[in-house]
Formats: sequence, C-alpha cells, structure tokens
Amino acid sequence: MSWRWPAPFVIDIEVLPAHIDGLGHVNNVVYVGWLEECAWRHSQSLGLGLDEYRRLDRAMAVLRHEIDYLASARLGERLQMGTWIVNAYRGLKMTRRFQLLRPADGVTLLSAQTIFACIELSSGRPRRMPEAFVERYGKALIDA
Repeated sequence: MSWRWPAPFVIDIEVLPAHIDGLGHVNNVVYVGWLEECAWRHSQSLGLGLDEYRRLDRAMAVLRHEIDYLASARLGERLQMGTWIVNAYRGLKMTRRFQLLRPADGVTLLSAQTIFACIELSSGRPRRMPEAFVERYGKALIDA
C-alpha cells in the first residue's frame, strides 16, 4: 500500500450492506462518517476523548471538509483509512488529512482534508486550544 505521508493513524473498515446506496456503491454520506470515526479514534489514542473535551470545556469542531472521491467502494470490501494532523494555526485551528485505501489492489478511493476550530463547549465560541490539546495534537503533527 502507498500512504501519501508517513506513519498514518489507521482504522480498518468493512463495507457493509447498510453502507450501500441505490447505485450499488458506498454512499457519500458514509464516507463522511468514516472520516469522523477515524478522527475521533485518533484523538482518543492521543488521550483526547469526549471526557477530556468536557473536562477542559473545549472541542475541535469541523469548519470545512474537502473530499475528493477517486473510486467507489463496494459491498464486502475491506478498506483502511489513514489520517494525519498536518497543520496547527496558533492554537485556534488544525488541519487533518485523510486517505482511504483498498489494500487488495492499493487503490486510493478517497482523499480528504478537514479544518477544525477549537471551541469552548459551554458557549460554542471559538477559543484557543488548551495546553493539553497543543501538546497531544502537536505530538501527532507531521510535516506534509
């Protein structure tokens, strides 16, 4: 397999009947769900799950998704999604990239980028990342 950047955080995905739309392939909304799942699992692996978000009264909220759908996934396929944190903006925003691969043939099915902003949970307003976010997300930051 060919990851675009080194050392991704990877989740395994199996395409199930519930993922398939009327055209016989994975529905676009499902891909967005997989992006969210991959990002959350990566954050949790860094010690930043919902409990920590609530304790710190901060969260990373999606500002923008950019998704390039390059090939279709079909029922029964096994896929892998990788993610990387590639940018952090003065403790306010961060960019996460994603790549969805089909290991059976090495084809990249999707390439995406999501920009997140740090918000205060209690108010919903933008706030700087707390030190725990800067430290833990910063450890995962790559040069891409």
